[in-house]
Amino acid sequence: MNRLPVEKRAQILQMLCEGSSMRSISRVADVSLNTVTKLLIDAGSACSAFHDATVRNVNSKRVQCDEIWSFAYAKAKNVPSAKAAPIGSGDVWTWTAIDADSKLILSWLVGDRDASAASAFMEDLKPRLANRVQLTTDGHKAYLTAVSETFGADGVDYGMLVKLYGSDPQAQRRYSPAKLIGIDKDLILGSPDLAHVSTSYVERQNLTMRMSMRRFTRLTNAFSKKVENHYHALSLYFVWYNFIKSHKSLKGLTPAMAAGLVSSPLEMSDVVTLIDQREGPPKKRGPYRKRVDTGAADEGNLP
Repeated sequence: MNRLPVEKRAQILQMLCEGSSMRSISRVADVSLNTVTKLLIDAGSACSAFHDATVRNVNSKRVQCDEIWSFAYAKAKNVPSAKAAPIGSGDVWTWTAIDADSKLILSWLVGDRDASAASAFMEDLKPRLANRVQLTTDGHKAYLTAVSETFGADGVDYGMLVKLYGSDPQAQRRYSPAKLIGIDKDLILGSPDLAHVSTSYVERQNLTMRMSMRRFTRLTNAFSKKVENHYHALSLYFVWYNFIKSHKSLKGLTPAMAAGLVSSPLEMSDVVTLIDQREGPPKKRGPYRKRVDTGAADEGNLP
């Protein structure tokens, strides 16, 4: 099995996290589109396992949660009439939880925007925390049951930020939300500090996500064609965001460094190492044999 050099693979992964499309990467890096796709899948699998094992026992004070919309293959309303739509097509929501101080993405989930997804999201978030936190979410009602059932009445200080928008007679023809006219801060569980009932940091991270991954760009054909590849792109992105990308607000540290998970930033070549560790040493190709009838070369294993 042939492998690209570490530097070439690191370049491709870096471009995937910097907003380049897969086809542009194949042209710039002079590799096939299939090579870029396979590398994304391999990196996504390795990064998902790395995040799950590493982002644990985090000492956090304030956690903010939000959801960001995208779609795979076709928007939900167009899936019934889409030709050969694969399983998972339609609207895709990415749930994110961020530590307000270190800017570390603690947990994330790809799925629908329903009660079952909210419960799964909270169940993944809780064991990653080392202590009681103040939790803030937006006004999505699915959070109410999910938070109370996961953390219990005495396990979290939970506040909900509800944004109030004015009416818009042409809401269906706009690409931006209606005018924000106010906010409500609701105390749901425990004793949250009203001054810190906010979703500003997680919403800003969602903007970074939309700018850093081509498949999140609106009004283009750069959307994900398969929900599996959407998941792999997010797995790679969150490791890049947490462990590799230095943040100006953290004085050049990465969120993982600010949270005390690592002592130095990782490099994209470290992600390549994670991939190679999962795959093991490269296997040799089988010998060639010739077809007697045509004389053409055919790759395969000799008996």
